[in-house]
Amino acid sequence: MGVSEKLFEAAQRVLPGGVNSPVRAYRAVKMAPRFLTRADGAYVYDEDGGRYIDYVCSWGPMILGHNHPVIREAVERAVKDGLSFGAPTRREVEMAELMVELVPHIEMVRMVNSGTEAVMSAVRLARGATGRDKIIKFEGCYHGHSDCLLVNAGSSALAGGRPSSAGVPEDIVKHTLTAQFNDLGSVEALLAQYPEEVACVLVEPVAANMGVVPPAEGFLQGLRGLCDRYGALLVFDEVITGFRLGTGGAQAYYGVRADLVTFGKIIGGGMPVGAYAGSRALMEQVAPCGGVYQAGTLSGNPVAMAAGLAQLQYLQEHPEVYAQIDGYAERLASGMREIAARAGVSAAVNQTASLLSPFFAAGTVGSFAAAKGSDLDRYASYFAGMLQNGVALAPAQFEAMFVSAAHGEEEFERTLEAFERVVRSFC
Repeated sequence: MGVSEKLFEAAQRVLPGGVNSPVRAYRAVKMAPRFLTRADGAYVYDEDGGRYIDYVCSWGPMILGHNHPVIREAVERAVKDGLSFGAPTRREVEMAELMVELVPHIEMVRMVNSGTEAVMSAVRLARGATGRDKIIKFEGCYHGHSDCLLVNAGSSALAGGRPSSAGVPEDIVKHTLTAQFNDLGSVEALLAQYPEEVACVLVEPVAANMGVVPPAEGFLQGLRGLCDRYGALLVFDEVITGFRLGTGGAQAYYGVRADLVTFGKIIGGGMPVGAYAGSRALMEQVAPCGGVYQAGTLSGNPVAMAAGLAQLQYLQEHPEVYAQIDGYAERLASGMREIAARAGVSAAVNQTASLLSPFFAAGTVGSFAAAKGSDLDRYASYFAGMLQNGVALAPAQFEAMFVSAAHGEEEFERTLEAFERVVRSFC
């Protein structure tokens, strides 16, 4: 038994499932998780001495690669001044000013501590600003674990919400309506059914929690039009896409204005951070200016602000990073498609900017239904095979691969070589 397996046995005695976030338990891929010791550049290292090309990137924040010196040194400087003050600091102001400068259509920012907290707070603000209770989300889009968003309405786009977690009362989610991603008709039907009751339409501009599923042409623009017609707010959950599609996020990438935007991951540089942002008119309805209450002891933590500010400033000063990582992801997706085709293995590889994911499925994957229809057992075999060949991926089909600026030609070649070996083993 390896060190990771022994640690996992110990962990299961004191942590639920042996982990502090469910996907880390590797249950979807029928393995014991690897326990990591350190990370550097494009690589992570485990307790058993393994070294892996990493496409998890801490689930997205490490856009520059692990342990980037600019971020590490900013954190080291900040730590010397103290870990937390519970009071305003200069870095909070500088961080918000930079975000407002870079992201279109936002004028004010509220910092929080996680993506879950950011989306929960944005939904509360949308309800407070509109005086409406209902929200529309999309099946297969994950927005954190707050009660009103842990909903799976099944296959019926017009059904009211039902909880998908124990401990969530049905009364809490009865106002959460679920539509189908990339299906404007399902959204319009809900808005028509509740024409003056929907506070907001909440969407991942690129769905990245059902694997990567990009928006169909006109889908986001259509949501903007429907929200305008029915008086609902359009909320972009950019916890993943914020500063990954570009410094302007999905609003700039797709040319669509959102009323509220949530952020996480990249804005923390690896530290726990979230944020929500919007127009001054909306954001000044948040306490202490307005009646929508939200607070947090560690919000705007000085060390987290130092890490996030260093990363955003670097991205602003080095826009070539985006061409580099997007090009890498595009080449990788193309190479994977070609290898699968030569081997006669059905695989759809979706890619948007530096996000990608393979599905072992025939045809295209443009919806949650199609993603669920992919071969999950084959993904588990693929995951195990890639890990054995030194490539670390998300231990579940319904996640993204993240490319960082630390991934180079050596990692590209080794990843495709590993992919070819694994795919040919399926034949």
